[in-house]
Amino acid sequence: MAKRVCIIGAGASGLAAIKICLEDGLEPVCYELSNDIGGLWRYEEREKDEACVYKSTIINTSKELMCFSTFPIPKHFPNFMHNARIVEYFRMFSKEFGLEKHIEFHTKVLSCKQTDDHEQTGKWCVTTKNIKTEVETSEVFDGIIVAVGHHAVPNLPLESFPGIDKFKGKYMHSHSYRTSHGFEGKKVVVVGIGNSGGDISVELSRVADQAFLSTRSGSWVFFRVDEGGMPVDVNKTKRLVKYQRLVFPESFINSIVEKEISNRFNHELYALRPKHRVLSQHPNVNDDLPNRVLSGTLKVKGNIQSFTENGVIFEDGEYQDVDVVIFATGYSFSYPFLDDSIVKVEKNSTRLYKFMWPPNIKKPTLAIIGGIQPWGAINPISELQCRWITRVFKGLTKLPPKEEMHSDIDKNLFEIRKRYYDSPRHTVQVDYVEYMDEIAEKIGVKPNIIKMFFTDPALAHKVVFEIASPYQYRLTGPGKWPKAREMIMTQMDRIRFPLQSRPSVTRAKPSQFAWMKQAFYVLIICLILYNLF
Repeated sequence: MAKRVCIIGAGASGLAAIKICLEDGLEPVCYELSNDIGGLWRYEEREKDEACVYKSTIINTSKELMCFSTFPIPKHFPNFMHNARIVEYFRMFSKEFGLEKHIEFHTKVLSCKQTDDHEQTGKWCVTTKNIKTEVETSEVFDGIIVAVGHHAVPNLPLESFPGIDKFKGKYMHSHSYRTSHGFEGKKVVVVGIGNSGGDISVELSRVADQAFLSTRSGSWVFFRVDEGGMPVDVNKTKRLVKYQRLVFPESFINSIVEKEISNRFNHELYALRPKHRVLSQHPNVNDDLPNRVLSGTLKVKGNIQSFTENGVIFEDGEYQDVDVVIFATGYSFSYPFLDDSIVKVEKNSTRLYKFMWPPNIKKPTLAIIGGIQPWGAINPISELQCRWITRVFKGLTKLPPKEEMHSDIDKNLFEIRKRYYDSPRHTVQVDYVEYMDEIAEKIGVKPNIIKMFFTDPALAHKVVFEIASPYQYRLTGPGKWPKAREMIMTQMDRIRFPLQSRPSVTRAKPSQFAWMKQAFYVLIICLILYNLF
């Protein structure tokens, strides 16, 4: 009989979990609080407790880097998709693999408790409630995959803003923001310069009388459109970049990237330059921010020192009448259905091995996916995490001893604190390629670049010099996909396709032997890495 696995949440990570469980011969049952799939990306006008994007949200990761590894996003879809297109893709994915029949909607998970024989069997008792009928049910499962994300519990630090209790205007968290309707002609302050704060302040600057973006730290700002007109992550999320970071000092890489993005606009001139280095923050992607500052419809200000009845005083002493304040101050992690003895959240941080496994439970039959903040897309990471989880659940792969897991957790937390500036959002940061490779090695699906250079140099060139697409982890080992090589060889065609919507001047094609020169560099890099490690 197949092992039964409880999956909590039917967003991007939950859908990946259902598919991987089916792929590996497990029996998934997915509980979803809402009435539909899509999680964070399914826009709804109503305010709700669950995560939700605002209506205009466009994703910051491009399609070839955010797709699931055996289901490419259609080539005619734009590289950076609107939230409605993302949900459309999820529906296609769900239909293709028959996922929805394994989902129980309108179901809230109340608790996940170890059974009396857990130490021998690893089983869990999961109690749920149907929010329409109010009926509670308990079922026993062989394993649990938590896929609730970390964008559902708003962090609203009102205690940090003296006088807000006297403020007669309106204030809200960005979690409640949907559209710019109702903000016309008002003076608005958006607090926080993460991706949500940047997007909302830009959008409101088009309709408000005046918009202000308040930031304590400033931020380095990337554009979606990068060198050569390519999506920014197509140029930056490469295996070659990983190798460069292994060879060159981080300070050198910081200087190169800072110079590159400052060539687009001078961050100091626009009052955005932070004290921290560019690799010490989660990437902020916003194409329109400098344009709105340049036009004066958006003003960048420092932190709010205090509130008055009708406005705010910024830290430089400037007073402004304000109608609305929107706090884009991030979210707090929360796993209310798990006891603190299993997963405890403190200061937005948890002790999880590889950000997945609670080290203190005897049987590794519970794991968390998507509970990280990557420099890159979350969907392929959650999928690869699931591929590791199912192998552990089936007993095909073992986790290290408890002491080793705690040591690895301490090491990762130390590295995060050393690299990133102090912020609640910088507790679960990972680099996409490095983390994917780390998980892939546990499963036996990490690409062997040195071997590939000698057996398939054209593919080696693509794998190193082009994007580190999810297909790379389907080339070999458990879960090998016959079409993986073809998808890698044609990925740039799918990136270019939606851009070429009319005939344009034909450019000279590069030499058909140009790849050989780059393949030579692949060999040199591989030899350097082989000698280093």
